[in-house]
Amino acid sequence: MFSIEEKAGIAAAVEKLLLDLDHPEMPREKPNFSLRVGGKEGWSWAIIEPNWKYIGTKPTTSHWNEEARTIMKGEKK
Repeated sequence: MFSIEEKAGIAAAVEKLLLDLDHPEMPREKPNFSLRVGGKEGWSWAIIEPNWKYIGTKPTTSHWNEEARTIMKGEKK
């Protein structure tokens, strides 16, 4: 559903929010979370995980996810 860049932005925002809470049960860095976002269709969903989990590796990509916004809005690349 989201592109890699969009997922990275969401993950960074969630991580910042969690760390800014300064909750005593939370680690001081690298919080572990998994966020499932459901779209308007049953097949439209995304799993968002922390960016630090992908250091040294590359998250899986979907050609459709990387171009969907442009295609769905009817814009040309």
